[in-house]
Amino acid sequence: MLSIDPKEIPTAKLHGYLLGAVAPRPIAFASTIDAEGNPNLSPYSFFNVFSANPPIMIFSPARRVRNNTTKHTLENALATKEVVINVVNHAIVQQMSLSSTEYAAGVNEFEKAGLTMLPSEKVKPFRVAESPAQFECKVKEVVSLGNEGGAGNLIICEVVKLHINEDVLNDRGTIDHYKIDLVARAGGSFYSRARDGFFEIPKPISTLGIGVDQIPEDIRTSTVLTGNDLGILGNVEKLPTEAEIQEFKQTTEITISDILETNHKAAQAFLAKGDVQTAWKILLAK
Repeated sequence: MLSIDPKEIPTAKLHGYLLGAVAPRPIAFASTIDAEGNPNLSPYSFFNVFSANPPIMIFSPARRVRNNTTKHTLENALATKEVVINVVNHAIVQQMSLSSTEYAAGVNEFEKAGLTMLPSEKVKPFRVAESPAQFECKVKEVVSLGNEGGAGNLIICEVVKLHINEDVLNDRGTIDHYKIDLVARAGGSFYSRARDGFFEIPKPISTLGIGVDQIPEDIRTSTVLTGNDLGILGNVEKLPTEAEIQEFKQTTEITISDILETNHKAAQAFLAKGDVQTAWKILLAK
């Protein structure tokens, strides 16, 4: 056995052991607003449900290990005392990952991730329309667990309204776990699709991804590309240059069609293989 005293290793290394061993963890896709009403959306895997009467959920935005700063979600929860917790299924996992990029305060991660803001009924933060289950919550208490990098902040939330997409219900009116197709978080770049097992998503680039909102409209509104495809496309620092696209057109053996849908299907195949740059060049070589 590898035996470790937590006080004798760096916090970042301890963090890795904890996340790798205590997994998979459900994901709280937390929607908040700041004091000025600006939306914020970010995922957290230190999360679970802890009571049914009253209905209580707790998630924890930890202080950043690298510089001991706090997350916008925590700041907003303290300021407004409201949050919407959305669950994450496989259909939106890439968009969820893109939203974890550390955009500046005031940037709308709904737009960056290409997700739809759905008005809530009892709280001000928006719901994620694409999420199969959404929980409107009032923040009862925030418990700080420390002041150093890596310290958690327990946001204790009481559910005041929940919304469940009827498409994920079975004929008894309960949730069908195959239909809801939930995704959980593990360590590093690993996730777990509840019905299929582990898979990987590369972490968002250290620089800011352009976001789905910066994708050209004919691509963003594609009838072929999925939300997950758009999430991958939005996680690039910049688009290929015109010179790079022209060189690609002159040298590639890939057939570039006059039909958008055909090109979108070809690009989608390269996205499935993890070749994002080739996918972008196909999409822009028109």
